[in-house]
Amino acid sequence: MDKNVTVGGQAVIEGVMMRGRKGIATAVRTSNGEIIVDKEETIPYTKKYKILGLPIIRGFVSFIDSLIVGIKTLNYSSSFFEDDENESKFDKWFKEKFKDKGNDIIAIVSLIMSLGFTILLFFLLPTFAANFFKKTLNINAVLLNIIEGIIRVAIFLIYIYLISKIEDIKRVFEYHGAEHKTIFCYENGKELTPENAKKFGRLHPRCGTNFLFLVMIVSIIIFSLTGWSSLWKRILYRIILLPVVSGVTYEIIKWMGKSESKLSKILSYPGLMLQKLTTKEPDLSQIEVAIEALKAAEGIE
Repeated sequence: MDKNVTVGGQAVIEGVMMRGRKGIATAVRTSNGEIIVDKEETIPYTKKYKILGLPIIRGFVSFIDSLIVGIKTLNYSSSFFEDDENESKFDKWFKEKFKDKGNDIIAIVSLIMSLGFTILLFFLLPTFAANFFKKTLNINAVLLNIIEGIIRVAIFLIYIYLISKIEDIKRVFEYHGAEHKTIFCYENGKELTPENAKKFGRLHPRCGTNFLFLVMIVSIIIFSLTGWSSLWKRILYRIILLPVVSGVTYEIIKWMGKSESKLSKILSYPGLMLQKLTTKEPDLSQIEVAIEALKAAEGIE
């Protein structure tokens, strides 16, 4: 396997986004069966500015950048399936008011809402829940942080399980599987055909699912260093330390993607098992879409 391949991606509505050496490409299969590919040549901020490419810092920057790109590509893919007849008055007013800037505004609002929801559900809620144990049980700060971490992981697992049961999300998870199979095929130097990619597995160590799960684990360790002060101080510490948590996790994921050691396999195992929920077996037509996205992102004719 070629460990120098750094192409990554994301499943979108009836399509796949891939990020490669030649930019970002999103391929979507429209309702008439045609594959539309949109490509944007970009230079990552971590390469454009040296300071943003430093370890830990690059992880947080990449995390925010991935969120922005992910939201934009999701909005782009959904635009192919909008029903103009059922469009609300607000949607019509919004398009007329902001025109070309509308997508950027939606992306910014969606990013703020996504970050807010993530912080509330996976960081603040476990902190409030753990505070209940502090009031009712006489236990030390280390154990309280472990309990908080367990609650955080439990909420994350329940959330993933519940959304995996939604029918529309199942289609997205199938494209997620197509994305992984295509990347595996490319990493192994095989010809990029749906039949070849189909033979590969759908669980990939560099997946965002692995990243999110490891964030939960890394946060237990880092947040433990802050002790157990007042509730509002702990909440402040959690928010301030989020860039550090995401930065450290990024470095671990980056190492795991290149390492063949037993330790890397042990660390990646829980995230790989979780991908059994976030990826589903794709068909050849879905893999074909992923291949078109990868070829465009890597500049392959």
